[in-house]
Amino acid sequence: MNMRKDGLTIAVAIATAGRRDILTQTITFLNNQERKPDEFFVCPSRPDDVDVEALSAYHGSIEILPGPVGLPHQRNVMIAASRADVVVFFDDDFLPAANFLTEVEKLFADNPDIMVATGYVIADGARGAGLEFDEGRRLLEADVLRRPPAISPTFNGYGCNMAIRLAPVREHAIRFDENLPFYAWLEDLDFSRQLAAYGRIVQADQLRGVHLGTKKAGRSPGKRLGYSQIANRIYIQRKGNMFWYQAWGGSIRNFASNLVRSFNPEPWVDRRGRLHGNVLALRDFFTGRLDPRNILDM
Repeated sequence: MNMRKDGLTIAVAIATAGRRDILTQTITFLNNQERKPDEFFVCPSRPDDVDVEALSAYHGSIEILPGPVGLPHQRNVMIAASRADVVVFFDDDFLPAANFLTEVEKLFADNPDIMVATGYVIADGARGAGLEFDEGRRLLEADVLRRPPAISPTFNGYGCNMAIRLAPVREHAIRFDENLPFYAWLEDLDFSRQLAAYGRIVQADQLRGVHLGTKKAGRSPGKRLGYSQIANRIYIQRKGNMFWYQAWGGSIRNFASNLVRSFNPEPWVDRRGRLHGNVLALRDFFTGRLDPRNILDM
């Protein structure tokens, strides 16, 4: 793939699982980018997660990379394949503003101390029932940045839209932790904190988009996710990439929310399954058997 002789080179990388149609819509939507990526990777968990013929609607070259099942594995495959200066990870249901990659290039060129940048999410369907594609597009079209763009420190990038400087990743052999299986709850936090030793982790308001939060196949079942809500936090805290009060505070909030809402659950959330997974994780913690990889047996 042709790379630029001057300026920063940018790769777009999308890991996907079980969401073939929304992936096609999202990639076709990426024709909106003013600044085209120098590399474009898609790593599906299975070959039939990608409609290769439909992707011909994208006005550029896309490289499909086979990889093991699991978000960290898939993202690591794309990191290994890239020769770019910056990789931008998009979820398969994230719709970026037309100037997203243009602003990424400016941000990383002007601020060599920035290691990770995450954008401003105009609307996040992951926090509710999810957004339909046309609704997300309308929200993006209506968005107006009403103040000068701000760059502010943040603890970690948000995996649905996360730009990463690859030089320190290569130099220090930093990878997404493959001990966090499947959808890998908080893998973005763990990766960000590994890079925090080498520079800034920021939110940049000029990087804007809509996260549809599509509620379809590809997400972890309730019991697995509930286990990960506790096990992954404690595992990451033990590695030194999260404070103890973040690990336990977040775990308690998730447990309480799943407990209360299990009596009247949202149609799109398996609250009882999540609660069951929370209880199993607490049991394993107190018996010394807690490990994020235990969900592989569920």
